[in-house]
Amino acid sequence: MPDPGPPHLPDSSATTASTDPGSLSAWAPLHSPSFRLLWSTWLAANICMWMNDVASAWLMTSLTTSPVMVALVQSASTLPVFLLGLPSGALADILDRRRYLIITQFWLAAVAVLLCVATFAGVMTAPLLLALTFANGVGLAMRWPVFAATVPELVPRPQLPAALALNGVAMNASRIIGPLVAGALIAGAGSTYVFVLNAVLSLASGFVIMRWHREHVPSPLGRERLVSAMRVGVQYVRQSARLRAVLLRVALFFFHSTALLALLPLVARELQGGAGTFTLLLASMGVGAIVVALCLPQLRRAFSRDSLVLGGMLLQSLATAVVALIPNVYVAALAMMLAGAAWITTANTLSVSAQLALPDWVRARGMSIVQMAIMGASALGAAVWGQVATLSSVPTSMLIAAMTGMVAIMITQLLLRDRSIEEDLTPSRVFKAPSAEAPPLSGHVRITIEYRIDPARADEFRALMQESRRSRLRQGALAWELLRDITEPGRYIELITDESWTEHLRRFDRVTAVDVALRDRKLAFHLGESPPVITRCVVEG
Repeated sequence: MPDPGPPHLPDSSATTASTDPGSLSAWAPLHSPSFRLLWSTWLAANICMWMNDVASAWLMTSLTTSPVMVALVQSASTLPVFLLGLPSGALADILDRRRYLIITQFWLAAVAVLLCVATFAGVMTAPLLLALTFANGVGLAMRWPVFAATVPELVPRPQLPAALALNGVAMNASRIIGPLVAGALIAGAGSTYVFVLNAVLSLASGFVIMRWHREHVPSPLGRERLVSAMRVGVQYVRQSARLRAVLLRVALFFFHSTALLALLPLVARELQGGAGTFTLLLASMGVGAIVVALCLPQLRRAFSRDSLVLGGMLLQSLATAVVALIPNVYVAALAMMLAGAAWITTANTLSVSAQLALPDWVRARGMSIVQMAIMGASALGAAVWGQVATLSSVPTSMLIAAMTGMVAIMITQLLLRDRSIEEDLTPSRVFKAPSAEAPPLSGHVRITIEYRIDPARADEFRALMQESRRSRLRQGALAWELLRDITEPGRYIELITDESWTEHLRRFDRVTAVDVALRDRKLAFHLGESPPVITRCVVEG
């Protein structure tokens, strides 16, 4: 069955790449009306997130004196990412992404309205605040994968790095604007009015997203089952060497870099400062990230992705060490600007690598796993470096994080180099799906492909078939085996097991240009005029 290809958008700038050098500038993606619309809602959504976090944390201090309850506000906000990251990514790949994004945005708006009503009515309690914070986290966990998967649809491929950098600009601008607005409202009117503004912005963002027009092409095979879709997403990442390398770098970077952010409130106190010093340091980091994000197109032309990741992580470690060693607020502010620059450079480069390693049909699932790696590494890092600081001191913990981060990334770069050899993941319609007079309604489907090769080339063939194994499993096959005939050395059988007949047909919709090239390389080993014999059987017992 031919692959319908990626969804088409009415915005022509998203489907054709320009040869104008200006199309590769940092601002070029904003020329696309669709990207501009969703980017503006992304900025507003992140501002709402930061305002809500600040107001919830402050409100909790007035509801209880328990440090555990105050700390649980952050846990309630981030826990949904671990619980729902993969399911939300699977849903974003299965459902109409436009409708799904609208639903998640109005979910967030509904939670914001409930927060307003509860605080105005005076019925807010610590457990209720935690429950609503958790509900807000559910909305954030469900929204992120669909937005991440949608961005590559909105801009030409050469503009993807700039589009992701602009998303980083939105996140860092909101890191500055959100807490400042929330702090001003809390000081002037109280936490309740932060929730009011959050509700208004969330509702407005939902109505803006409704203006986005996107054609959803349903699969003629119907929707994937959620559990099966989650299995295939995990399987794709496990069988992709590029994605595994990205995940390792992501985990190392965020595990070590989170030491600076996690311990920053204590750093501000040791600098004899209060909330103002803490806000200054956070704002400095945001400014550094925004400034460098605008220079990323030039950096990408001058350096390879390997060099940018290595440089970003080394700069992050250096900034962490400076903050630890020099107890001066102005020096710390400059170091935080460097940390922001390092953060956006590394995070953007790794995000681009992940996006380019994912075909559209599994993009949301893949990016949700990347997000889970970010959150997991950050949470683990915060706990580890906090414990190290408890046993020693804040500067010692930050220095250890900086030094181990340098060593870890340098070893990783030597072992896992991204040589920018990108696979062509363009959907292909070369493979035609089989038909059956009476398609089986249940049972696993087993496919055999019989090759006859020159026994002298058996080692080369077996090595190539390992690539075939990874390709079949990435497409969603349950199992793969290569059998050799004992009595006829040149006869090999490739055995593939699919979950069902429908899932077997679905693999034909997932074929890309790199799969076609792999098929041609395998056929080059096959002897004889007739092609390899293919059989398909259903398991009945």
